[in-house]
Amino acid sequence: MMYFWHLLSMIGSLAVTGPIGAAIAIYLVAGKQWRLTFAWAMLFGIGMALVVITKMMFMGWGLGVESVEFAGFSGHAMRAAAVYPVAGYLVLRSSGPYARYVGAAVGVILAVLISISRVPTLAHSVSEVVTGAILGLAVAGAFIYFASREHRWALSRMLAVLCLPIVLVAPNVEPIPAEDWITQVALKLSGRDHPYTREMWRHNDSSVAH
Repeated sequence: MMYFWHLLSMIGSLAVTGPIGAAIAIYLVAGKQWRLTFAWAMLFGIGMALVVITKMMFMGWGLGVESVEFAGFSGHAMRAAAVYPVAGYLVLRSSGPYARYVGAAVGVILAVLISISRVPTLAHSVSEVVTGAILGLAVAGAFIYFASREHRWALSRMLAVLCLPIVLVAPNVEPIPAEDWITQVALKLSGRDHPYTREMWRHNDSSVAH
């Protein structure tokens, strides 16, 4: 079972979801969907920025919610919830309204499973996963709303051709050390030698109990 969770976690990694997010943008540009390209870049960019900012605030200054162990939005959950529903919607867009929303729904289910995987793999707390998934679904939902109002499309399933190699190659790709980069920037800005961690909360609770 743990292998299943680790596999799902890998599918939500930056090495997979980042290129898929870029593939969505390329697809939109190729179809001359300039407004949707801008909307996607802004929405996905804001989602990514919020993940980075909340993580940096905790690592550098200890700003989080100790009672629910919230130390920043889960990047895996946010990215998966943003890209997979959108990819599913766009791949099946030319198949009619029912099919495109089925595609989005399948993307949501995959994103939820990826989000859940971050808990048993001990990468995130439940609060970080839930809030990250909600943030990503908000990004996807807003984009799909804008996309549903566009009626002229030059492309259909080219997005599947762009995304498939990414998913197939992903298992052989070295993980991107995004967390290390965020930590280094947070420490540089805050002037700390070591980042805050959730373990510090647990250690303080243990000290109080004794």
